[in-house]
Amino acid sequence: MRRKAGRLILIEVGVVVAIALILILIMPVVLSEFRLNLLGRFLSLAIVALAIDLIWGYTGLLSLGHGIFFGLGGYAIAMYLKLQVPPGELPDFMGLYGVTELPWFWKPFYSFPIAAVSVVLIPGVLAGLLGYLVFRNRIKGVYFSILTQAAIIVFFNFFNGQQQFFNGTNGLIDFTTLFGATVSDPKTKFIFYTLTVIFLAATYGLCRWLTSGRFGKLLIAIRDDESRVRFSGYDPTEYKTLVFAVSGAIAGIAGAFYTLQSGSVSPRAMDIAFSIEMVIWVAVGGRATLIGAIVGTLLVNYARAFLSEQFAEIWLFFQGALFLIVVTVLPDGLVGWLRQQKIPFIKPPQEISTYPSLEEDPEVQHERQNFGN
Repeated sequence: MRRKAGRLILIEVGVVVAIALILILIMPVVLSEFRLNLLGRFLSLAIVALAIDLIWGYTGLLSLGHGIFFGLGGYAIAMYLKLQVPPGELPDFMGLYGVTELPWFWKPFYSFPIAAVSVVLIPGVLAGLLGYLVFRNRIKGVYFSILTQAAIIVFFNFFNGQQQFFNGTNGLIDFTTLFGATVSDPKTKFIFYTLTVIFLAATYGLCRWLTSGRFGKLLIAIRDDESRVRFSGYDPTEYKTLVFAVSGAIAGIAGAFYTLQSGSVSPRAMDIAFSIEMVIWVAVGGRATLIGAIVGTLLVNYARAFLSEQFAEIWLFFQGALFLIVVTVLPDGLVGWLRQQKIPFIKPPQEISTYPSLEEDPEVQHERQNFGN
């Protein structure tokens, strides 16, 4: 059994590496510079979709506020890029609002290592802190979703209103150089694209590792029956806080790569509609499948790009129709549906027995027979 499992892992690793090599070596030859940049942005969004799948698909916590962590990661790297100016000068937009001295919270972002760590640390710590305050009070279900939506409104209004510090609605734009290279240069953009592919593969591997072992089974147990997990001696608060923090950190990385490739970050990254779109990507691809999150993200965003070019005024109706069709006809998403069709080489859905020993306990069976449960 272990040998078979090990062989399957090697096959999956080989497939992931092969797809990554195709994206890095072949797609730049096939696609134009504009389309390659578009693909890079969508792959960045696929990283945050993995974060949503981790917290929603496997743990059962529907977050409608992941745009917070996505935006914070984007702002962290954007602040470093905006400080690539001659010594003594300020980012261009600050002069428009009368700022004469660099704010203290901008100064650490002169350092690239601090900016890179902040991309992961700030969203991760914020998610962990928010998660701990929420989960210790046993807030879950629709109340958790509403709370995350309320949180994103706060952050959106904060960044939108701080024009002198973050350029308000316009956000941080017009990046010039990074390590001496011009940000808008095609070669620099290809490096951003390549790094995005590598980090997407690494994030997929991390999420697969987290959800395949004992930790993943515990997350699924929390999703399916949290009360029983608590009665078994585990503290769901710790596990939910940890996975929410990891999910927030992953979303921060996605935001940084999206900012590098789009050349800007604004409060729109923390818009409610954008966070709901993230959930739609995962729902279309298939919850708790990981690969479904990536497929759903690419499919929905390419469909949106195509439809917005062909039907600029009504493409949103197509997106809404696609979501309704998937939710009503394919509740497990596209990947979930493919798995149910028993197609060769496609892994069937895995049945997970959360507490087999409890189900087989004679006393439990006796109680069920007598009490009809």
